[in-house]
Amino acid sequence: MKLYNSNFSPNALRTRAVVYELGLDPEIVNIDISKGENRTPEYLKLNPNGKVPTLVDGEVVVWESRAINAYLAALHPEHGLYPTDPVARATVDQWSYWQAIHLGPSMQRIAFERVQKKLFGRGEPDETAVAGEIKTVRELLTILNQALAGKEWVAGRLSLADFAIASTFQLRKPGKLGVEAYANVTAWIERLEARPSWTRAVTPLLDGLKARGVDFG
Repeated sequence: MKLYNSNFSPNALRTRAVVYELGLDPEIVNIDISKGENRTPEYLKLNPNGKVPTLVDGEVVVWESRAINAYLAALHPEHGLYPTDPVARATVDQWSYWQAIHLGPSMQRIAFERVQKKLFGRGEPDETAVAGEIKTVRELLTILNQALAGKEWVAGRLSLADFAIASTFQLRKPGKLGVEAYANVTAWIERLEARPSWTRAVTPLLDGLKARGVDFG
């Protein structure tokens, strides 16, 4: 099994975390996007989008992080990350799609403008560009905070949804996203980040950002 990866990709992060949570140990093939390794003919045969991650499991090739995670979790149902019960599975899907369509894009736009833009030589932060996104993130964090009331995990037990949502929280402090104002969300993300699988998955990303001067204090 091979997992084509980029340490700076939140999409690859969520797949690495699920891989390690399932106890798997695939060969990690790092793709240097800055050098165009994601656009080579060889890689585009695997993933015509030229994105990461991509999973190769024998003759099976899967791209899109959520599809990869669902595939792997279905192969290992004993971990319960993607339940077979239709109602429980719908809840997991609901929150995974919510992150993909609503929370993730807004949080990523703010993090890009406040942290990554200058980091990668794209200019100075523009607060006017993210004013609307900040309002949206606050509204969405309120929804997530309410959903986590009295629960450790968003779908009731640890699932793919938790890993999906968490993948856009890594720049919450340097990006000044205000997550600390939401007690249930803060407790949840700290709970997830304490898991060995997440620590192993996120360390390459955090080390790379710290090496470039990002302050996570």
